[in-house]
Amino acid sequence: MVKVLVVDDSAFMRRFLTTFLEKDADIKVVATAVNGEEAIEMARKHDPDVITMDIEMPQMNGLDAIDEIKKMLLS
Repeated sequence: MVKVLVVDDSAFMRRFLTTFLEKDADIKVVATAVNGEEAIEMARKHDPDVITMDIEMPQMNGLDAIDEIKKMLLS
């Protein structure tokens, strides 16, 4: 089972991606997040195999969140 974290500030896109990905029986969306700060928290909590990340989001953009998640994984 592939665990996925979906990160997007658009509720429509979070729902769309979750529905699309979970059509595959081997994929499970374990969490969603609305911004980069929440993405870091959800990545820490759920340890996903894959993260879909929007780039432009409020509070913390996707690129900054990716940098923080990489640091977390490498420490």
